[in-house]
Amino acid sequence: MLLDEVRAAIGRYVVLPSEEALTAVTLWVAASHIQPALQHAPRLAVVGPTKGCGKSRVLDVLHETVHQPMMTVNTSPAVVFRVIGKNPPTLLVDEADTIFGPKAGEKEDLRGLLNAGHQRNRPAWRISGPEHKPTAFPTFAMAALAGIGDLPDTIMDRAVVLRMQKRKPGERITPFRSRYSVPELNALRDRLTAWLTPLRGTAAALVPTMPVEDRAADTWEPLVIVADLAGGHWPAQARVACLALTRNEVVQDEQTTLKTRLLRDIRRVFEQEGDKEALRSQDLLAALVQDAEAPWAEYGTKGLNAYHLANLLRDFGISPANHRFENGRQTKAYARNQFLDAWARYCPDSAPSAPAPGHEVGPARPARGKPPVPPSGALPVGLPGGTTGPKRTR
Repeated sequence: MLLDEVRAAIGRYVVLPSEEALTAVTLWVAASHIQPALQHAPRLAVVGPTKGCGKSRVLDVLHETVHQPMMTVNTSPAVVFRVIGKNPPTLLVDEADTIFGPKAGEKEDLRGLLNAGHQRNRPAWRISGPEHKPTAFPTFAMAALAGIGDLPDTIMDRAVVLRMQKRKPGERITPFRSRYSVPELNALRDRLTAWLTPLRGTAAALVPTMPVEDRAADTWEPLVIVADLAGGHWPAQARVACLALTRNEVVQDEQTTLKTRLLRDIRRVFEQEGDKEALRSQDLLAALVQDAEAPWAEYGTKGLNAYHLANLLRDFGISPANHRFENGRQTKAYARNQFLDAWARYCPDSAPSAPAPGHEVGPARPARGKPPVPPSGALPVGLPGGTTGPKRTR
């Protein structure tokens, strides 16, 4: 089956975080070939905590398999407005963290374009031409964005999210070399085009049963449509992947919210202490736990401890170190300058850290969808080639 071949090829060049993630990427690639039939254009967020996690390699593979790729490391809204038309490209944006960092305010138009382009018929209006006439620019296009750390929340909420990690010892991939990798992947792309282009009308009429609701359903529907067109094991496999990845993001949302709350509370403690150069770990912990309105006294089994604190801050690149205080004594402490970048990125406002009375700490955005009863049966539009199971060639 063609989708199995695409899945196997992708799995040869990158190590993805799960089997479900590999399924999702395969379906996302195929969905790009039916863009004109789609109501929603899902984003693919390829994120990782550090460099060297394979994010750019994912984009390399996508570039050779998706419909009409447009690869860029940095771009302007004006360029994107003008390349998106009735047959839009598939946008591939590398180093997206440099576009949406804390000092990238001039890129808000690009963020708005990417948000609007998730749904059909959401044009951006601009004054254009020598006569300065209001002009509607289309925004609808599929887009994959790769970067270090999470992308803006509004983009992540419209995306199938791949949380990449460095390869473990023993995990092997096939080196990506243009002389043999590109022809192989281009051949699969051409076969996807030949299969799916005649089915665009059929795809536009499909209303698949979804295992999630709301925006999660909007984002995943194109992938499930492709799976239902393929038939065989793919309809069930697509829905399993949908549930797994959306549930993972709900957990990530909750953890991210808690960590952001911790950053805000630590900033408050430093402010109360006169923005000292550093605070002893034990003093910082004591101040956090003593806040009756914060969740830290009940964190874990016996409240927040030094291990918990270091673990929660690790993703921000913050860790305690030996620091010599004025009395000459050296002890483990957190330096204030370690937090400056994280404060700028994750809590730049000066709003109070305590929640409003009667409100508990919760997810920063709504859960991506509640799982109803899994669907039974599949839409019978099969792909030539049989119904053999997926092949793994890692």
